[in-house]
Amino acid sequence: MVSEKDFLIQFTGLKLGEHQFEYHIENDFFDIFDYSEFNSANIQVSISMLKKTTMLELQLSHKGTINVPCDVTNDDFDLPIEGNLNLLVKFGDEFNNDSDELLILPHGEFQLNVIQYIYEMIALSVPYKRIHPDIAADYEEEESDGELDFLDSDDLEMINEEDDDDELNDNETDENSDENNDTDPRWDKLKQLLTDK
Repeated sequence: MVSEKDFLIQFTGLKLGEHQFEYHIENDFFDIFDYSEFNSANIQVSISMLKKTTMLELQLSHKGTINVPCDVTNDDFDLPIEGNLNLLVKFGDEFNNDSDELLILPHGEFQLNVIQYIYEMIALSVPYKRIHPDIAADYEEEESDGELDFLDSDDLEMINEEDDDDELNDNETDENSDENNDTDPRWDKLKQLLTDK
């Protein structure tokens, strides 16, 4: 089981210069954040840290796949993702992580926890629309036409039937409201009060 301690980088004993760190991310990593958007994850994270006398420069990058349901067909598929993040670590009087790209650690701190930055980097690299690559080109073409005829699934047929039912109900409601407006004498009396003034 993965824990936050696995993502602590102790930089005090390291020499000045560049250092490399590798992490293999699977689904148990996201359990720490109660994030359950993925069925599974297989992601390789690389961190290149340049240690200087007064600061640390980190370059985080990741590449791998996550298994998610397709937004169109609801079938699970492996979605390739990749991304990177640059982080500058300086030292000051008190801890400050208000900026996404600048972290200030108190003087005397000897380690850096990178778990939050890895999580945010991965989460931000996941596309808003998750569409299976086999249908992505067809989907974009059909979506621009306003039709999704290439999909022949039971789910879409059910959605179309529900849309038709909703339209029928809306039409019936409109017709009923028109009839009610013509026959309700109470409204006529109220309107007459307004015109009498």
